[in-house]
Order: sequence, then C-alpha cells, then structure tokens
Amino acid sequence: MTAARRPEPVFTRPLVDKLGIQPGARVAIVGVPDAELRRMLRDRDAEVDEPDPRPGTDLIFLRADELHDLDSLAQLRMALTPAGAIWVVSPKGKAATLRDVEIIAAAIASGLVDNKIVNFSPTHTARRLVIPRSLRAAHAGATGQQEAGR
Repeated sequence: MTAARRPEPVFTRPLVDKLGIQPGARVAIVGVPDAELRRMLRDRDAEVDEPDPRPGTDLIFLRADELHDLDSLAQLRMALTPAGAIWVVSPKGKAATLRDVEIIAAAIASGLVDNKIVNFSPTHTARRLVIPRSLRAAHAGATGQQEAGR
C-alpha cells in the first residue's frame, strides 16, 4: 500500500498585488483597453491618467503589439517616480507579434531594465520595466521629483 500523495499547495496572489498597484497610486494607461485593469485601479482608489502620464507617475501600463509601440519608452520613463514601473502589456502565445528579446532591448535602450513578468490575462502578458537602482537618484534629480513628496 502506498501513501496517498498530498497535492502541492497553490499560492496565488491577486493580479492587483502582482502588478504592485498600491492604494492611491498615480497610474497612467496608454492604449490598454482592459476593463478588469480599470476595475482594479478603482478598487485601489488609484489616480488614473489616460493616455499621457504626469510627472510623478507610479505605474504606467503600455500596450505594445508591435516593436514601434515601444518607441515611447524613453519619454514615458521621464514621467516615472524613481521606484516606478512601466508594464508593457502584449499579446502572448501564437498571437504574439513582439518577442521578449525585443522588449528587453527596447527597455535597455531607454535606460530601463526588466525584472518581472506576469500573466496579465488569458490573451496578454505584462513585463515590468524599471529604472535601475543605480540610476534612481539621478533620475529623481533630473525630473525634479522626490519619492515622498510629490
């Protein structure tokens, strides 16, 4: 007789937490037509700008279906708080027209690094791009932002 095997526990965090949406966050949505994202932002009392982020934005959600959709990364970076992030939301699977290496290369060219990927929806994935820690102090000075007192 063999011992019954216990199923492995499944640890799942809500998408809103995986995306780092904090209560009261300043968020910009650039071309992402997702009702669930908007609901999560409302539930967290986020301050939402569409389509242009204001300086001091915590999170930017950028839809990217093609390589040219990433041309705005350097400009969007300037609106971020030093510890902010740009989430590049793109199709996944067979519908994907943008490769991970292309997103990573565009990020690096814009002074960003990728550090996380999440399953955004059944059809889309999201890759988080951030300002490297070593450049955050310079970014705060260059954009006239201060982390705590926006």
